[in-house]
Amino acid sequence: MMNRLMEEAKKKAPIVVGLDPNLSFLPSQILARAFSELGETLEGAARAIEDFNHAIIDAVYDLVPAVKPQIAMYEQYGIPGLMVYQRTVQYAKEKGLIVIGDIKRGDIGSTSEAYANAHIGKVSVGNQRISVFDEDIATVNPYLGTDGIRPFLKTAKEEGRGIFVLVKTSNPSSGEFQDRLIDHKPLYELVAEKTAEWGEEAGGKPYANVGAVVGATYPEVGKRIRELLPNTVLLIPGYGAQGGTGKDLKPYFDKDGSGVIVNSSRGIIAAFRNERYQSYGKTRFAEAARAAVLDMKEDLKEARA
Repeated sequence: MMNRLMEEAKKKAPIVVGLDPNLSFLPSQILARAFSELGETLEGAARAIEDFNHAIIDAVYDLVPAVKPQIAMYEQYGIPGLMVYQRTVQYAKEKGLIVIGDIKRGDIGSTSEAYANAHIGKVSVGNQRISVFDEDIATVNPYLGTDGIRPFLKTAKEEGRGIFVLVKTSNPSSGEFQDRLIDHKPLYELVAEKTAEWGEEAGGKPYANVGAVVGATYPEVGKRIRELLPNTVLLIPGYGAQGGTGKDLKPYFDKDGSGVIVNSSRGIIAAFRNERYQSYGKTRFAEAARAAVLDMKEDLKEARA
């Protein structure tokens, strides 16, 4: 799956659009239409999010290889929200996009297996094996160690899917734990080393089907992690809204100028609120998103040069 992702990134751009909608920045006409039909209810909120997502996907699917819906943005609206999450995954795949489910799950045993089944595998119902959310790749939290990761590895290998392991995240307080020294190494290096081992177990050539999440806000860390993970796809959050720029990302790319997929969420889906794209207005929010993707593609060329 990671190799397919990189092939598509070469054809289009190393960009993943984060589908993290929030009612606070959805265009008023989207909200008004949904609320007029379903009221100011969870169902109304879910309808607005689905309409918004479809418009964004329609505007960018030919420019990017993947989208990354963050499940919490849907869970907060209960069952209607989760139904929209599922339908968003399906719609994106119908458009030929790879879907990275940003679920950040981390548990052990049968619980971890259940998460893996729900998101990148299948669940058994009588004699049937049924896909549930059906993402291509899922993000996972390694805090519980190999016990929490192995069920995902097993499912990914069986189903031809992938996982991204949180190695060094982009948030300011990530260093409270991730930068702590253990045996004279920061914790994120130890996680990177384990990620390499898990990648060997999961298989995949030239890129392992286990990738690493590494924030754009720490270029020197990115350089070190690339040294530790030469054959691993790095998912880079923190671009744009969190301060990362194209020039910061050069150390993250491998020797072939590949091996990276850069996420932008609000910077793309809420671009119409940015002064740079204000001429589009709220009625042309999807066109503003497309313009933001094209600008990001140009910005990333500096990193790949």
